[in-house]
Amino acid sequence: MAKTVCKLLGLVLLIAGICGFFAPTLLGAHLNMAHNMVHIVSGAIALYFGFAGSAGAARGFCLLFGLVYLLLGVCGWFLGTGAEHMFNIPNATSPLLMLGKMDHIIHILLGVVFLAGGALGGSDS
Repeated sequence: MAKTVCKLLGLVLLIAGICGFFAPTLLGAHLNMAHNMVHIVSGAIALYFGFAGSAGAARGFCLLFGLVYLLLGVCGWFLGTGAEHMFNIPNATSPLLMLGKMDHIIHILLGVVFLAGGALGGSDS
């Protein structure tokens, strides 16, 4: 199950990262260069574990990334301000990442699916 989740979500993250360059408000998210690169790198790593990693490594990746994405979504939701729950991760000159309500919801969903894939990792090869 973990390898399958890595393959599917890796592809989704990779596509979202590429599409974000052309549609910065894809699914209501707030995508910029840094956000897209995070999705592309996350997707590439997930694809690696899905196709080339062992089942145990894919399970560990799912648990780790599930926790990271879930915490990012929950913390962003509660630390964000205003109706959009906007949460900015600052950079020297401008926000490095701007995360709003849809970003938080998407990150929570990604976290839950990754965690489920890790928890139900099984012995797929």
